[in-house]
This record gives sequence, C-alpha cells and structure tokens, in this order.
Amino acid sequence: IREAVSGVTDRDIALFPTFVSIAQVAEATDGSHVRVGGQDIYFESDGAFTGEISGSILKSAGATYVLCGHSERRHVLGEDDSTVNRKMNAALAAGLQPILCVGETLAERESGATTEVISRQVRQGLAGISNENMTSCTLAYEPVWAIGTGKTATPKMAQDVHGHIRGVVLELFDRRVAEDLRIQYGGSVKPENVDDLMSMADIDGALVGGASMKAESFARIVKFVQK
Repeated sequence: IREAVSGVTDRDIALFPTFVSIAQVAEATDGSHVRVGGQDIYFESDGAFTGEISGSILKSAGATYVLCGHSERRHVLGEDDSTVNRKMNAALAAGLQPILCVGETLAERESGATTEVISRQVRQGLAGISNENMTSCTLAYEPVWAIGTGKTATPKMAQDVHGHIRGVVLELFDRRVAEDLRIQYGGSVKPENVDDLMSMADIDGALVGGASMKAESFARIVKFVQK
C-alpha cells in the first residue's frame, strides 16, 4: 500500500490495523504520508481496565487517528451514545484525531427514522467538544445495512444523509466548523463505486472495510477520480 499510493499527496490516507499490529504498521509507513489509527479506544486515560487500550498507548504505538462508535462497537458490543462521546473526548485529550462513526440499521431506515437516529448520534457523540477541538474531528456515515453486505447506499442516498449531518453540525458549532468538517462515507465502498460517491458535494472521504484488504483495491479507492 505504501508503494501503491506513494504518488498521492493531495489527500490524507490512514490504515487501521488491529491493536497488536499498530506499531509494526507505523514502522512500515514511517517516512511516508500514510498514517495509522486505532480501531477503538477506552475512555479512561489509565487504571486497571484489563483488555482495554488507552489513548496514550495508541499514540505511543504510532497512532494518529482512532475510530469511535464504529457500527460493530454499537450494535454487537452494545456501546451507547454516552460511551462513544466519552471515547471522543478521551481521544482528543490524548492528542489523537477521532473519527465519530454514525449510522442507522435497516429497520431504522425502513421505519423512516434515519434522520432522527443520525441527529441523535451526532449531537450526543459531539457533546462537550469545542469549536477548536472540532478541527481534529472527522465524522463517518456508515449505514449499518450496507456494511459487508454488498449493498451500498446510492450516491444520492449517501449525499442526503451527509448533507443532514453537516446541517446538524452547523446547529452545534460555527459555520467554519461545519464547512471544513470532513464527513466520510463507509458502507461497501469499492473501486467500482468510489468515483460516483466522491463526486457528491458533502462526501469528503471514504471509510473502507473489506475493499481495503487487498492493496490494489485500496489504492484504487485512494486514487478516486472526482467526476
């Protein structure tokens, strides 16, 4: 991946390996513009929390970014919005750049609750974060029904939610924060659809899952062509 994206300098690239591989990946990408992130963080900075990982440990291992509230953390492991918010604030306190993940389930979409769910997750996830700290934050919309299923929100469906997210952020923070905020789309992003997705006005990046497991596939996504 490092070699495949070496010529790409106009966009940020980050890899999120398992915890035990962060240091190795950070070493392998050292000297490049590829950064490394953690898949999760614990909300306490220190203490006896066996099996958890703190922001300071992530940073010392070479991480720059960290995911907070990824769909599996919410829907498989039971994290609620309050827990996700504590993790966001812990990441910022540790000097990491958190990526707040939000998204609705298929049942929530079919019942017409998408905007309600997304609004709640954004508002509660960003609670207590200042305008200044928002410059270190990224949001990622990942419809749960499109993750690993092969189903992808159409570019228009994704744009509608991304536009809504930016509107909610505008209500919470100043216009500069809302306009500058990077909002990624995650949900079966692949080489075949990334160009169309990235052509939408409010889609600023991709949170890539399965398609990142092959270097060639991931590199093509990184090299998206904006139509």
